[in-house]
Amino acid sequence: MAGRIPQHFIDDLLARINIVDVVDGRVKLKRAGKNYSGLCPFHKEKSPSFSVSPDKQFYYCFGCGAGGNALGFLMEYDRLSFPEAVEELAKQAGVDVPREENRNTDPQREQQLKRQFDALEQASTFFRQQLRQSPERQRAVGYLKQRGLSGQIAAAFGIGYAPPGWDNLLQHFGATETATALLEQAGMVIHNEDKQSHYDRFRDRIMFPIRDVRGRVLGFGGRVLGDDKPKYLNSPETPTFHKGRELYGLYEARQHSNHLDRLLIVEGYMDVVSLAQHGIHWSVATLGTATTAQHLERLFKLVPEVIFCFDGDEAGRNAARRAMHTTLPVIKDGQEARFLFLPDGEDPDTLVRHEGESAFTERVTQALPLSEFFFRQLSEDADLSSMDGRARFSNTALPLIQSMQPTLLKQMMLDRICEITGLNLEQLGSVIDLHQATHDSAPPSAPPASTSDYYEPARPAEYAPRAPTAKPKRGPNNLVNQAISILLHHPELAQSAPAANSFQVLMEPNIEVLINLLNYLQNEPGSSLGTLLVDWQSLDERRSDLMLLNEISHLDPVLGDVDAGSLLQDTLNHLLGRRQDALLDQLLKKSRQTPLTDEEKRDLQQLLLNRQH
Repeated sequence: MAGRIPQHFIDDLLARINIVDVVDGRVKLKRAGKNYSGLCPFHKEKSPSFSVSPDKQFYYCFGCGAGGNALGFLMEYDRLSFPEAVEELAKQAGVDVPREENRNTDPQREQQLKRQFDALEQASTFFRQQLRQSPERQRAVGYLKQRGLSGQIAAAFGIGYAPPGWDNLLQHFGATETATALLEQAGMVIHNEDKQSHYDRFRDRIMFPIRDVRGRVLGFGGRVLGDDKPKYLNSPETPTFHKGRELYGLYEARQHSNHLDRLLIVEGYMDVVSLAQHGIHWSVATLGTATTAQHLERLFKLVPEVIFCFDGDEAGRNAARRAMHTTLPVIKDGQEARFLFLPDGEDPDTLVRHEGESAFTERVTQALPLSEFFFRQLSEDADLSSMDGRARFSNTALPLIQSMQPTLLKQMMLDRICEITGLNLEQLGSVIDLHQATHDSAPPSAPPASTSDYYEPARPAEYAPRAPTAKPKRGPNNLVNQAISILLHHPELAQSAPAANSFQVLMEPNIEVLINLLNYLQNEPGSSLGTLLVDWQSLDERRSDLMLLNEISHLDPVLGDVDAGSLLQDTLNHLLGRRQDALLDQLLKKSRQTPLTDEEKRDLQQLLLNRQH
């Protein structure tokens, strides 16, 4: 199992690679002075606002705020995880990626997991062979043709066939004690305790391999050819397979397009495959479970829009309500969730075969936004024309909205409740506080997504989604922005700068960004802009800082003939002078309201003396 990628290798790799070569292979660039420009690949635009700087080895879009280094570009454009992007850059540089041994890893466990992945891949190959060679294959092939699937689609999804019989897979692996134990751990065979024997879990079923984003087979879903029960049989939970985290069809959707802008969540494997057969290559399915917060957090890292697709019956409505409860605490600004309900008796497989791609896609565009579904759903059980009905509605709605993250959507939904109830936000706040104080019944929030992943290096798994463009505040003389820009271009100067907390009392625009930047560079000697991007993009509280850093770097460039060290020293000294003024004002204001302590009196006296000099 791979360990952590050494930071020194990442820094060296970024130094070897020219970001212009990386971007130019994917975006048409033109020389624009010292930089290159083109149409931004991350949002629709007619005039170029996307810039690539060979000097800084940095890209930035003035339209949507996307920015980063070559690694960040690959992660965003090619939808790669961090280690995948490193591997891709290493290929271009013609070097191998080294790995550090993780002291917390268990080599025996890692080796066992590798053997399990190999066994699952071998099983997948066996099932595909059986679809072509098994004496019973005609039934399986006939079934797939009856469902309208072509050989190309079946091959793209790796669909296979588990023939009838109790030990086909066991015999394929040699039926040795070691192979049997491995297959049991992988969930492919079952131990019969009464007879002290093992038998194949999947028999006479169409086999759908479930693959992770790297294409590795994690488990299988098996569908019967007739009316036997259960219709679908899934692999059990194993060390490689976690149903609450994985999604069927996600690997195939990303293979088909690097530029997904939405994903449709459906209920079954055949729905995903049938939609792809009809040109809709952007659907995924949960693995016999309801959609979890982990599913959504993973999908929102890939696309800004998720559409839930449900049957129009009562069961579908109940499933939609559960999905709504799961989505509310997860969704952030810049993300959208919608709800699509199909006609009674239809599922995506049957409907797309009946009406085709265009009509089905048109249905998707008419899906209800999360907020609209929320208010529609909750108002069904309340008479909003009566005071009692509005109170009942509010008592149900407020805890749900309060579970949301602080977003514009949350504010707008609270505003909507104000319209419905006639209460203002302050009055609503009192109701919310009362709910919290009395522990009123509210739907349990979905469990937090686990950050543990025993087969990925300890790095951000995906490139952080872009936040809305942030504009740096322009303070007097732009001293804070100037200091930030110098540090971005010359991070080594942070070591000789005053401590980050020296600037905490200042009320200057963007001062918190400067403090965070100084704190990071002073506590991480040898850091570069590349390491900062990697470390901060995984922290929610630093993403807005990254947006400001991107723009400040462009709005306040450091001229080549300036002594950056002297300029930074002068800039920070001016800011420290303003800090003394701020401290003085603070103490004078306090002295007019309450007696000062002896220490505060001494500080005030010293500050007044400093001002006289």
